[in-house]
Amino acid sequence: MKHIIPILAVATLLIASCGNKNDITIQGTLADGAGKVIYIEEMTPEARLFIDSITLDSKGHFKFRYTMPYKTFYNVHVSESDYIVLLPDMGETITIEGSYDSLSTTYHLNAGPESQLLWQLQDYSNDGSRALRDIVATDQHNQQLLADGQITNADYDAARQVTDSLYLAAFADQQHYVVDFIQNNLGSLATLIALYKPFNNRPLIDPEDSFEFYEAVLEGLEETMPDNPHTLNFKNQVERTRFQYAR
Repeated sequence: MKHIIPILAVATLLIASCGNKNDITIQGTLADGAGKVIYIEEMTPEARLFIDSITLDSKGHFKFRYTMPYKTFYNVHVSESDYIVLLPDMGETITIEGSYDSLSTTYHLNAGPESQLLWQLQDYSNDGSRALRDIVATDQHNQQLLADGQITNADYDAARQVTDSLYLAAFADQQHYVVDFIQNNLGSLATLIALYKPFNNRPLIDPEDSFEFYEAVLEGLEETMPDNPHTLNFKNQVERTRFQYAR
């Protein structure tokens, strides 16, 4: 009997260790976040699933632990329009720093490679959003000048050609980045986020014109994680889309 108890204790420790291997920790400190709330959702293939809301402490710090059902995305947001997407590995701890009032444009990560990939994608998208805001502001200023009679219709048309050209260049720049991102990271779930990235509510990768990227993303995911629910769901989407354009 004296040998049984130690053996049982070791077995219990092994079971506990195995039970924790899928745990992830998401923690961080957000400036101006004291006493405010962040929300964490799991992004399932079908929808966003609310997991928890966390009140930041007096220093803007938070910590959250969760057992992943499978490799998937997590949405950390302060509002519906201000959020970040994480793609943790099993057993990973992700540390976030940034500003509560502008999370998606200020955050930085201490995280694994896949969440870092999504940070790079978001950072480049932020550059595109800033360029778009400048273009829109310039056009609105020119419209006001026209309304006030300070420039002629011909002047405005010439200025509009410039802003239109800047817009097309900004779109092409974002599209080029997304294409390179997908091609360089085939097999990563991060390519799913890239594939659906918009610019000014317009898809950067339009399935009607560039369906080969959908095929490439699917092929990569089927090689690395064929049984992942995101892969299976995306396969169904690709097959439906393929059938739609085949008609």
